[in-house]
Amino acid sequence: MPAPVEISRAGESDLQIRWSDGKVSVYPARFLRLACPCAHCVDEMTGRRVLQESSVPQDVRPVALDPVGRYAIQIRWSDGHSTGLYTWERLYALADQFP
Repeated sequence: MPAPVEISRAGESDLQIRWSDGKVSVYPARFLRLACPCAHCVDEMTGRRVLQESSVPQDVRPVALDPVGRYAIQIRWSDGHSTGLYTWERLYALADQFP
């Protein structure tokens, strides 16, 4: 599993990660917000997404990134949400899920 080497903003709201294998991933902010893995957004028992896409503003953006150990970041969002932990493994996998 490649490790993140650098995390920065891409444009006004998107997130960019440069990985140790040379890959550079740019994540649209709203895409990441909708991919939040926390229990408020995903049913813990079924794994079914409960977050309604219509409830996430089109202009949502990260306001802060907090490291969680050496395995994840916690993103504080402009819509007030902040409970999701985005592991490096999950972020690396998500990079291939959007154009």
